[in-house]
Amino acid sequence: MVTLYVAPSCTSCRKARTWLKENEIPFVEHKLTSESLSLSELKEIFRLTENGTEDLISTKSKVYQKNITDIDQMRLKDLLSLIREKPGILRTPIIHDGKRLMTGYNEFQIRKFIPRSVRTINFQEARQAIQ
Repeated sequence: MVTLYVAPSCTSCRKARTWLKENEIPFVEHKLTSESLSLSELKEIFRLTENGTEDLISTKSKVYQKNITDIDQMRLKDLLSLIREKPGILRTPIIHDGKRLMTGYNEFQIRKFIPRSVRTINFQEARQAIQ
């Protein structure tokens, strides 16, 4: 199951939601402003990152600029507490399925959430169309 974490006025979040619906991919949506992330959810998201905080933290956000001087010097416990308290520090949308993670919206990268069985069928259909 795909999990979609969104912010209220995020255009990329709306695009991701629309794409998931159009491609009939079941998902659970969490609004970051009204549904606080649990520590286990945050740890799972961090576990799936390739570049740690670089993948998740929006350095352009007001929350980041007001609260963080050197993210590399922060203890993980303090960073997780800050994220839970001020989720506006996160890049959105955050999309994951327990194996793969994507932050932001990219119309090509989001395709990795299409189930393998569907991708195989689509590939076979495209291959037959070429022949």
